[in-house]
Amino acid sequence: MKLNEIRDNSGAHYRFKRIGRGIGSGKGKTSGRGGKGQTARTGVALNGFEGGQTPLHRRLPKRGFTNAPFRKEFHEVNLGRLQKAVESGRLDAGAAVDGEALVAAGLLRRVRHGIRLLAKGEITAALTITVAGASKAAVAAVEKAGGTVTITKPVAPEAAPPGKKAVAKAKASAKRKAFADAAAAAAAAPPVPKSVAKSKGDVKAKGEAKAKAKTKDGAPPEGAKKAKAAPQAAADKGADGKAAKPKKAKKTEE
Repeated sequence: MKLNEIRDNSGAHYRFKRIGRGIGSGKGKTSGRGGKGQTARTGVALNGFEGGQTPLHRRLPKRGFTNAPFRKEFHEVNLGRLQKAVESGRLDAGAAVDGEALVAAGLLRRVRHGIRLLAKGEITAALTITVAGASKAAVAAVEKAGGTVTITKPVAPEAAPPGKKAVAKAKASAKRKAFADAAAAAAAAPPVPKSVAKSKGDVKAKGEAKAKAKTKDGAPPEGAKKAKAAPQAAADKGADGKAAKPKKAKKTEE
């Protein structure tokens, strides 16, 4: 056999039909693209497009609930993989095997919510394994090899930083709580003794009496403001401050 005699098996290679070679070929003129317009151009993706009409995926109602955003993601590690890591020297048989050890050994990239141990493969090394979950067969295989399996709770995911609305809501809640605590403390405070209230009343009465006090001859105390003149008395006085003289009545002719 020569190189120029090598051929594919019958039906292994599909011969592409040439387009744009006349109307007699069946793929002439528009080359199988139909008429003019958007569909005759390259890079057109009209999946689900209904000519401007509201498409079906928007007309149908959305119902139900999915727990996908809140599900926990675990890494699955088989016993055979651990045994290979021990044999290659990436894992120490005498050290504890947990998520951090597996990441340091290069078996995992991250721990996520935890690790689940499965029984695929064989293990002969006695390992002390700490995981978030393990099958019964995996636990039995590890214990048979002389190791132990400790199951812990899944790792809690990192909380997202609070937004502006959450911070404002927390501040308002703290402010309301502070006001409520202050009101409760004021209501629970013991009442003021009568002797203290009486002494306060005496001080107030003495201040009022002192403000209204006058001298023995009836004159106001020093520093008191002088009373304004009555409007009628002011009108009786002239521009020079002297009392105006009464006008004489005019004589009438008899």
